[in-house]
Amino acid sequence: MSKIHLLIALLCLSICATESYAQQSYVLSIEQLLALADENNKTLRVENSTVIEAQQAINVAKNKYLPDIDISLSASYLGNGYLLDRDFTNGQNVNMPHFGNNFAIKASQIIYGGGAISNSVAMANLRKEMAIANREATRSRVRFLLIGFYLDLYKLQNTLNIYDHSIELAQTVINNTQARKDAGVALQNDVSRFKLQLKNLELAKKRVENAIEILNYDLVTMLGLPTNTYIQPDTTILNQSLPIENLEYWQEYALNNAHSINQSSIAVEIGKCNEQLARAERRPIITLFAANHFDGPITIEVPTIDKNFNHWHVGIGISFKLSSLYKTNKSIKRAQLNTELYRYRQDEVTEQINIDIQADYTKYLEAYDEIVTLEQSVKLATENYNIIENRYRNGIALVTDMLDASNQLLDAELQLINARINVIFNYYKLKNSSGNL
Repeated sequence: MSKIHLLIALLCLSICATESYAQQSYVLSIEQLLALADENNKTLRVENSTVIEAQQAINVAKNKYLPDIDISLSASYLGNGYLLDRDFTNGQNVNMPHFGNNFAIKASQIIYGGGAISNSVAMANLRKEMAIANREATRSRVRFLLIGFYLDLYKLQNTLNIYDHSIELAQTVINNTQARKDAGVALQNDVSRFKLQLKNLELAKKRVENAIEILNYDLVTMLGLPTNTYIQPDTTILNQSLPIENLEYWQEYALNNAHSINQSSIAVEIGKCNEQLARAERRPIITLFAANHFDGPITIEVPTIDKNFNHWHVGIGISFKLSSLYKTNKSIKRAQLNTELYRYRQDEVTEQINIDIQADYTKYLEAYDEIVTLEQSVKLATENYNIIENRYRNGIALVTDMLDASNQLLDAELQLINARINVIFNYYKLKNSSGNL
């Protein structure tokens, strides 16, 4: 679905919401459903913000490549001094100029940091990759959840149609039984029994209606649509031809694209980067620096020289933490153990993905087998209904027989439609597990 079509759909929904607060019915295909989720779902917006924040963290880490420049300016009041001999005798006051000033500018640039800066930037990049991987995993989870709600809604609406038809037939039976009672060939107990059956059907229908209401509210909330919007599944999804690839295809695709495998691979790289950061603490830091100072008065002479003194210097400095020789080994060992743990988890995730794909693929094929069986059930139920209907017309069968045959046919048709919906669900479950949703 293009962005233009999506905006048109949202505009239509907004117009419907402003014209009337009455519930507005809106048919959505699965593609439209997923496009609306990408655009409006609040969970995905949070994940997008996380990726943006991770990008900003990269920019902050790269700032360490830039030079540091410090500027200071101060003015002060200097009191008079007091001069003593080394044995604290012959003290005398020394007049001082009372106004002091200082201006300094200093610039420094790290030219070698032991890999700390480059690995910090690499770590920030890896964290962004992880944020993107987490976003895609969340997007896939949200999409699969929405598809599950969507297909459950379709099933419930089919169930509701069955109850409507059953209630209609039950009312017909009650009317016929009441007529027979009035004719003296049936008892009041028969009428009461069928009325009780009708009440049970109406209660079951109400439960289905409530379940539809809950599912619809969940859907429109997750899609960011007005709460008075009523979503109707696109019934043409049953006409879609879904691919049946072999198990090896899905397993290979999952190994290359599954979100959990991608996340575990990034985690291993993060572990390696942590090792490099730990090792960087044992390396020297080499810095270029330059500074200029403008001070006054000159207080290193006695009497004090009431003049300004400007001096500058440039140089190269090397610093090294001797304590890192006996402290860093433990940090490096810990980082290595974490990397090893991430590798174990990667192997565990890969194994679990293969298990999940095999199970989902088996369920997918099983759903197709179920359709074949239920198609035969519908055929048999149709034949039975035609026989009972013919007998009923000829006065051989009772209306209750007609009701039972009709319910059996409706139930078989419902199971067949739900089985076809299950094929779609298992297909998307397979896509979700393989990282293709």
